[in-house]
Order: sequence, then C-alpha cells, then structure tokens
Amino acid sequence: MTEAHSHAVSAGGRHKGRLYVVLALTGSYMFAEVIGGILTGSLALLADAGHMLTDVFGISMALIAIKLGERPASDRRTFGYYRTEVLAALTNAVILVVVAIYILYEAYRRFQDPPDVLGGWMMVVAVIGLAVNLVGMFILVKGAGESLNVKGAYLEVLGDTLGSIGVIVASLIIIFTGWYPADPIIGVGIGLFIIPRAYNLLKESVNVLLEGTPKDLDLGEVREALEKLPGVVRVHDLHAWTITSGMNAMSGHLVVEDMNRSSDILTGAQKLLHDRFDIEHSTIQIEPVDFEEPAETHR
Repeated sequence: MTEAHSHAVSAGGRHKGRLYVVLALTGSYMFAEVIGGILTGSLALLADAGHMLTDVFGISMALIAIKLGERPASDRRTFGYYRTEVLAALTNAVILVVVAIYILYEAYRRFQDPPDVLGGWMMVVAVIGLAVNLVGMFILVKGAGESLNVKGAYLEVLGDTLGSIGVIVASLIIIFTGWYPADPIIGVGIGLFIIPRAYNLLKESVNVLLEGTPKDLDLGEVREALEKLPGVVRVHDLHAWTITSGMNAMSGHLVVEDMNRSSDILTGAQKLLHDRFDIEHSTIQIEPVDFEEPAETHR
C-alpha cells in the first residue's frame, strides 16, 4: 500500500487576503448602516445591517478557520485542521437561516403596525451600502468557486448587495408615494432570498463532514479509468471524499496480474488520479489476484 499527499495550501487559504479586505470594508460600513437603520426606522435597512453583522462574524470565522487550517498535521490530527474551514462554512449557513427567520418575523410585526420611515436618509445609506457590497463581491467572486469557506462569505455579501438594491427600491416608493408597507415587504424579500442559498451552503458543508463523494467527482468514471490501466484486473473498495474545499482524497484497492509490476502500476494510478481527477491525496493498496481479505466487503 502507498499513499501520496502533502500539506498543501487550502483553497480558502489562497484567498485569505481578499477576505481581510472585505472584512475591513464590511465592518466599517456595518456601523453606519446600523445607525442609519435606527435613525430612519427602516426594517429593510436594519435587515441589511443585520445581515452585514453576520458577514463580519462569518468572515472573521472564515479567517480564523483558515489560520487553523494552516497548522501542520500531527499524529492526532493526521489531516491537520483543514476541516475547520468546513465547520466555519456550516456555522455561517446556520447563522444565515436564523437571520432570515428573524427578518420574516419582524416583517410580520410591522405589517400589523407599519411605522413611519425616513425614505430620503434610507436611500442615502442604501446607495453607499450597495457600492461597498459590489466591491466586496468583485473581490470574492474568484475564491467563491474554489472554497466553501469563501463561498459562504461571498453569498453573504451577495445577499447584502441585493438587500441594498431592495432598500433603494423601498426608499423610492416611500419617498414618492408615502406607502410605508413597502419597507417590510422588501424585508421579506431579503429573508426569502437568503434561505435557499443558506440551505445550499448547509447541504454542501454537511456532505463534506459526512465524507460524501465530492459533487464534482464521478466515482464510476474514476473506477473505469483505473481499471483501464495496464495490468489492473479489478478495482474495489473505492472511496472518495473532501478534506476541505479544493482538496479531494481517495482510497482504493487494485487487483493486479503481476505483483512485480506493482511499482509501475502505483505510479500510473496516482498520476492518473492527480492529473485527470485533481485528487490531492490518494491511498492505494495493490493486491494479487488470489489475495483474500477476511470478512472483506467489496464495493
């Protein structure tokens, strides 16, 4: 049996500089938006401010998780601390759901008794927020396709961007018509937008923690490719999972005709897995055709 691995930099780690910039932008503007929401009496603005508060918390957790993930592996943590990034993404998803539920509840209360809202100031704060969020999205968009951790931060900023647009729409309605229910209606829209995206992030995070097959990897295709290697008779006990975003791992058994060729077969198998399927870590056991493991379950 042999294995190929290294303590590589995670996908989230490659984009931590971007996260620091977005954290500074979001944190600075969050205080202004909270004050603006209180002074104007706008639920839509307060909802957006609340979401930005979770951004600050979520991005901070993401950076802490990346820092922990950079710690080296040990005998007790053989894969290091990469999974802390996934735990951060999972926590972000849960927080997003809680925030969305609170927004919907507060909107329900305001439908019963709509308060007066200062539409002009609401507009000013929302426009500034939109600019900040657009910059944040531009900074994070590349990393969102590589890391669940960065994706969680990106989705939060995306939600804020749409929230700012919604607040602008609500403020225009209030300014020109005086129809105050527009504010809680936009608040509901923000809440409903957040929920499905938070669910998708939650589902992806749970799949990683349950060591499910990576969504971008076809295990049947991997098996077929390995079986086509010269000298390989059969492949069994093939498992694939994600250590952290952008870092997939696999283990499996290859039954071969000639054990004298095992070294060449291992080299070819690991090169195939790395180059074609982007599997960072692979553990392969070579077996002769007459080898039997006690009470083995083949898969």
